[in-house]
Amino acid sequence: MQAQIQALLAAQRGAGVGGEATGSNLGPHMKVAEPAIFNGEAGKVGGFITTCRLFLRMKLRGATVEEQVQWVLSYMQGGSVDVWKENVMEKLEAGEVECKSAEEFLTSLRKEFGGGEEESVKAAELRKLEQGGKTMEEFVQEFKRAACGSGYEGRLLVEEFKQGMNGGIRRKLIEAENPPASIEQWYRRATALDRNWRESRREEERL
Repeated sequence: MQAQIQALLAAQRGAGVGGEATGSNLGPHMKVAEPAIFNGEAGKVGGFITTCRLFLRMKLRGATVEEQVQWVLSYMQGGSVDVWKENVMEKLEAGEVECKSAEEFLTSLRKEFGGGEEESVKAAELRKLEQGGKTMEEFVQEFKRAACGSGYEGRLLVEEFKQGMNGGIRRKLIEAENPPASIEQWYRRATALDRNWRESRREEERL
């Protein structure tokens, strides 16, 4: 199967698929990161699917659904995925795979290897996050990545964000005349406070 995948990629490069036909000026030779080998670990399924989705859109847009599914399977091995992968390959050979698109296949992959366990892993990661020496911009991006798929939302998400940020900024926002309410307001105002504080520190150091 790997030989078929390499031939497919070579054909796509030669045809320019993923370049001008999409209206992009990036060109067919733009480098796109390939996914790391996925072994079925629940906490990694989200990142694996995201990387696969980007590569499929940028490099294999003109491939058939079967070819796209085979490409994804070529990056799955070890752990709990081997048996599942073999079952899918057998169905492919028998023409029994019912997915109408690669996206539908990726959704089934997430259901198979993510599920509640993935949510638990993401939730645990979210609860451990602390700003520490990071800028608020860095912390917010890290927090958003962990929050996606964690099951946290609304007030619970705000509380976890408040717990993770540095105490000085948290106190200023809580004690403000109009404290932030939504998570987006917390992101925005915490970032502004942190940026102003760092700029003041730099000014003091120059004096």
